[in-house]
Amino acid sequence: MISFVLKRSLAAIAALSLASVSLTVGAAFAQDFPKRPITMIVPFAAGGTSDVIARTVAEQMGIALGQTIVIENVAGAGGSTALARASRAEPDGYTIAIGNAGTNAATYTIYPKLPFTPDSFKPIAMVAKTFGIIALRKDFPAKDLKEFIAYAKANPGKINLGHAGVGSSNYLICKSFVTAAGIDATLVGYRGAAPALTDAVGSQIDGVCDAAASVSQSINEKLVRGLVVGSTVRLATLPDLPTSAEAGLAEFEAQGWNGLFAPKGTPQAVIARLNAAARTAVETDAVKKRFADLSTVAPDPDEHSPEVLQKLVTRDVGKYRKMLADDAK
Repeated sequence: MISFVLKRSLAAIAALSLASVSLTVGAAFAQDFPKRPITMIVPFAAGGTSDVIARTVAEQMGIALGQTIVIENVAGAGGSTALARASRAEPDGYTIAIGNAGTNAATYTIYPKLPFTPDSFKPIAMVAKTFGIIALRKDFPAKDLKEFIAYAKANPGKINLGHAGVGSSNYLICKSFVTAAGIDATLVGYRGAAPALTDAVGSQIDGVCDAAASVSQSINEKLVRGLVVGSTVRLATLPDLPTSAEAGLAEFEAQGWNGLFAPKGTPQAVIARLNAAARTAVETDAVKKRFADLSTVAPDPDEHSPEVLQKLVTRDVGKYRKMLADDAK
């Protein structure tokens, strides 16, 4: 009879053998990856912050990988529709998604019955750092933040601010702003940042909570009026737009991130290949120039790893669980 110790030894050897085979297969798969175009799911309509950043990064990632990266816009439920689709995708690296603090952290509090969890995804890399802005229709009566807050307090619930859907990063900008300002405003959800901005330009709503990447051009073209940026420094593309501290509302902070995610089970070797391509992409002159135009910042050299993105997700899940407890459905 084989002894208990021997049985355990044989089991351990078998497990190590399986692990070795798995690593070998994964490495071999990664060497040939990618053999066909990759789909990058964007959780919002075309034209918004996540979409613009995704297209900018995807183009350069595609060059690094030698394959086209196709953008697929899947709007709805503040990004949850897209993330559900991404979580069900084959974990082979050919379907990835771009997400942010809204879609990949706050959503778990706002929509507690989602068909996916944070563990449904493997982080690839952070690709951008963004800055939140409050912008108003150009004919709004308040001329600065102080006048806006006074107007809002004199007209509770009557001001409406658009965002990219409950759970989106733009929604979090709205929530952070109204909480810091102590005002009662109606937050209007859209299927993306672009439709919300269109309505603000057309004076269908009073303003938008948006990222500089998608709203700065409209501010510079005087289609909407910038009110404040939730940043510690002024943005080079919007030098006249005051920071929250300068405007008298230092409590308003809206500095966010965008990251790439793959379905759980994607081989680590493939994650490493995608991470390397993302790192190469954000370091190109083309991406740096486009990001500068969008008032968006690439990650620092020590922020490229999947582990850094995972820490951001974990941190923000806890952060927004406290902030959005009342919004849970």
